[in-house]
Amino acid sequence: MSIKVMLVDDQVLLRTGFRMVLAAQPDMEVVAEAGDGVEALEVLRSTSVDVVLMDVRMPKLDGVETTRRICSEPNPPKVLILTTFDLDEYAFSGLKAGASGFMLKDVPPGELLTAIRSVHSGDAVVAPSTTRRLLDRFAPMLPSTTKEPQHKQLERLTEREREVMILVAQGLSNGEIAARLVLSEATVKTHVGRILTKLDLRDRVQVVVLAYETGLVRAGGGQG
Repeated sequence: MSIKVMLVDDQVLLRTGFRMVLAAQPDMEVVAEAGDGVEALEVLRSTSVDVVLMDVRMPKLDGVETTRRICSEPNPPKVLILTTFDLDEYAFSGLKAGASGFMLKDVPPGELLTAIRSVHSGDAVVAPSTTRRLLDRFAPMLPSTTKEPQHKQLERLTEREREVMILVAQGLSNGEIAARLVLSEATVKTHVGRILTKLDLRDRVQVVVLAYETGLVRAGGGQG
């Protein structure tokens, strides 16, 4: 069954290039396109989409607000933010809005395809270390969006889960966390899953964001 992809970007030539790359894949299909956020939201009302490739800087409604509105809907498609700059406050805001990750627009085709498949399967496609660079630069400028006192959220976690959350936020993979805590990789994966469930988070990207917002991890990667 093909992954249904929507392209949202105000640059027609860029959409054309992405469409050509995706059309060559047996497991992908571009089912919709839009030139701005307003048009994207309208199209999504009548079109079934699995993954949205979302530009951030667009007229009428930017990609961040569009992502926020998409992700607030029940059973939304996954959103993959596309940005021109590696360190871009829009990309970080997009992650906070519910995107499953971000990539550069000049990403090699193979990496883009892998990212789409990863997002579709429920994974985040931003390496935590890359996300941390964004957080280090932009987190102090952005207000928290948590709905309850931040320390209350973390009280839901066991001590071991807090340890795992800190290491996720510091950019370690499951394998590296397993080695650090002398656990099996399967056990670490279970802990990460419980963290996501208890804190009502979508993926590892949002774990990193919340770890910074709550002060569990400080800018620079240290423990809070």
